[in-house]
Order: sequence, then structure tokens, then C-alpha cells
Amino acid sequence: MLDETLLADLVADLPSAVRLQRLVRTLREGFRCGAVCLLRLEENALVPMAVDGLVREALGRRFEVAHHPRLATILASRRTTLFPPDASLPDPYDGLVEQQPGQPLHVHDCMGISLHVEGEPWGVLTLDALEAGTFDAADRTVLERYALLIEAAVRVSRLERDLRALRMARQDSGLPLSAPEARDILGHSAVLTRLLRELDVVAGADLPVLLSGETGVGKELFARRLHRRSGRRDAPLVQVNCAALPESLAESELFGHVKGAFSGATAERAGRFEAADGGTLFLDEVGELSLPIQAKLLRALQEGEVQRLGEDIPRRVDVRILAATNRRLADAVRDGSFRADLYHRLSVYPVAIPPLRERGSDILVLAGHFLEINRVRLGVRSLRLSPEAEEALLGYAWPGNVRELEHVVSRAAIKALSRGARRDDIITLVPEWLDLPGLVQQRGGGALEDPERAEEPVQPTLRERVEQTQRRAIREALDACQGSWAAAARRLELDPSNLHKLARRLGLK
Repeated sequence: MLDETLLADLVADLPSAVRLQRLVRTLREGFRCGAVCLLRLEENALVPMAVDGLVREALGRRFEVAHHPRLATILASRRTTLFPPDASLPDPYDGLVEQQPGQPLHVHDCMGISLHVEGEPWGVLTLDALEAGTFDAADRTVLERYALLIEAAVRVSRLERDLRALRMARQDSGLPLSAPEARDILGHSAVLTRLLRELDVVAGADLPVLLSGETGVGKELFARRLHRRSGRRDAPLVQVNCAALPESLAESELFGHVKGAFSGATAERAGRFEAADGGTLFLDEVGELSLPIQAKLLRALQEGEVQRLGEDIPRRVDVRILAATNRRLADAVRDGSFRADLYHRLSVYPVAIPPLRERGSDILVLAGHFLEINRVRLGVRSLRLSPEAEEALLGYAWPGNVRELEHVVSRAAIKALSRGARRDDIITLVPEWLDLPGLVQQRGGGALEDPERAEEPVQPTLRERVEQTQRRAIREALDACQGSWAAAARRLELDPSNLHKLARRLGLK
């Protein structure tokens, strides 16, 4: 029966993400285990591509092979590796298997197999169980038999992804696309997925792009993705932090200078435009440039020429401009602090990066990524979130966005150790350790309140409880349906338009 299901999914017309998710779910049911994870090898780390039975934040983790001896052992062998219940090597999923709230359980049985595509290591598949003795020698043999089907599914999914990328890449050069980069932008929400598709299309158009968004949303990562997906990816990406440029040195920094151009100019120096020639120039926080520098920048963009300070002859440059700002430049144009002509030149294609609070369960995926970083940094066995901590993260507004989330997770991990948590235990982070501004854990989870404004935690209203339940149900439906709103509406037995309206009201879109 398992063979038939795997073969049927292999030949079915399915999106790659759905195909891989169905694969791990089928294997989990077939082997009657607690969790299955498919991980792709990216440089020296294994990154989850599909999971079933693990908590949501596991998708955001990067498992460095050097720090996870079980994964290293699996990756080094072409045969199934079966770890006995009393194996001394730590399991990377301790505390991450789905469970009843408040019960972080150890993994007792584990086996895995390395996967190869076109003769090269691609990644690994792992199966974990909470009960000792779940896997035996027969399961080991069966997994080896299924490895060929699993590798075929991976190969089909990779081919579909490469073909889609080729269709989307609008390049006149005819050069082949480079290998996919490591996943630096984490998340699976519908709003992020739409944005990445949009960026992949505009990346090949060679147009100036203006990235706008709140502080901490990761505008630099999106700029890097645009460069990597463009026809200029083999040329330099040069970044300039405009907010950190002293006005007296900004012209020299951007356009260069000749020897003796000003006091202290003891040698000739090329500017950032020339350094980016043939590639991409990323002007971060472009709204902070002074009006005189804006005028010189506009001329460089219009003429495709730069003139070094103290030099009479202009130099031709071929540069694509990406700019980013956390300001509303249209308002700055109206109040006269930003040139209208430069604004229109930079914003040929404007892209708004959504704030973290609009990305739903991506918050947990990102939190998982930061948890793994801190697990390695602090040398602890396992770091996880309690269900109440997950609710607190999902309910917070995140004015500092991804950067704030990173700092919150790091502080919570340190606080856990300072409160007596042992490094060789599964450490479960609770809401009060998150230290979210103005918030304290409320009895039974749910709404949170400022302790200085009330003598005891305030119970959520009926409406708040209903909205919490609705948010959770919608997130679970979207996760189960791979982000498809139409499928989620059918699962929830709602009209699709009503689901969209409800999601917007609840802050999920």
C-alpha cells in the first residue's frame, strides 16, 4: 500500500512543496512513527524541506552537520542508519516532536538514510519515534527499498523548480541559471510567497527597484535575492549605508576622488559606483541622503556617468540601482526633503516588504531559526517554545520586526540559563522569559496585560477568545493546505471571500 501511494504521488501533477509534504506524511503513516523530516544539504548544513510530526518552528532551523553527530552519521552512509534507544548521540529533534502542551519528550527511536541525486549527496530523510523499539531491522530494509522512490520524488521536484525558474527568468543573455542559493528568506506565508514570486520576475528586468518597509523587516536580504536572481549575479553587489555617510565624505564615497582633491586625499580612490560597474549598487536608507548629494546621484543615474571629486572627465558606469528606505519617501517629496525627480528615478518598480506581524506563522519559522542559532551558540542540548510562548509571539505586534524577534529569542535563551536551566536538558522557553515589552503571561495563555496597570492578569474577553481560536484554526488550515487559501476555505467549510475578509480582520493578511 505504501509503495502504491508513493508511486501515485510521484506521477501525479502536484506542486513541488505539496509533493514533498505528501511524501513525508505517507512515510510517517506507513512506518507508524512520531515524525518524518526531509532535509536538503546546503553547504555544511541540513535544512528541512518538509516535515510531518514536528512543531512548526522546526522549519526555520538549519542543522549544522558538524554540530549534529546523528545527522552526520546518516549523511556519511548510503545504507539505513538505525540508532538504538540507548544511543549516546543527541537527537536533533529532542523536544521538537509534536506533543501535548507542557510535555517536552525525548526521542527514543531514530533511523535515517542519506539521499543522492545524480550521484551527488542531496540530503537525508529521518524518522523518529517516542517509543523505544518502534523501528527494527525489517524497517531498516524497507527504508532502503523506498530510498529510490524518495530520491525520484526529490529529482522531480528539483526539475520542476528549475523549469519554473527558467520560465520566470527574463534574461536576454541566454546564460544558464546558477544553482539555487541557500534559503536566507525564511517563511511560507501567502504574503511572502507572493512577494518572492514578484521579486523573481522583476529580478531579470534590470529596472531600478525601491524596497520600502519598516525597520528590521530584512530589506537587505530581499536586495541580495534580487541581485542573485538577476543577469548581474556574477558581478559585484556593492552596498552603501546612506545613513552612515557623513555629508562631507558622501560624494567621495559614492563617486570617488583624485589625489589632492581635498585635505587628506593622499591617493586616488574609486567610488562605490565604479566598484559596482557591471553589477548592482544597493543604496540602503537612501532617504537619509542630503539634497546636494541627491542632485549628484540623480545625474549619475540619468547619464550613466560618474565624476570623481577633483576630476574633469566623467567615467561611464553600467550599474543597476536597488534602493531601500524605512521612510515614506512620497511624504518626504511633499515636504521638500527628498527630490521628486530622484524619487521617480529610483522607484521605477516599488516593492513594499510586509511587516512581520502580517506574516502569520512565519513568526514561528523564524523563531525556530533563531532558536537553533542560540542552541549552538550557548552549547545547549535543545531549545524549544512552549505553546503559550508561541501564542505570545503570534499575538505581539513586532514594531522591530525580524530584528526584534531575533533579539527576543536570544534574550530568552540566556534568561532560561540564568534561571537555572541545565544545558543538557530540553529547555522550554515560557512567555515571561520572552520579556516582550508591556506584556506578561496571562493565566491559561491568551491575552497579555501590563502588570503595572493591574494587580492581577486580566482575563481575555469572549471576543478575544473567539478571535484567538479563529486565528489558530486558519493558521492550521493554511499549514495543512500548503498555504492555499482556496483549499483552506474548503477545509474550514467557508466561502473563500468570507475567509479572506475574516483573515484581514484578524490581522492574518
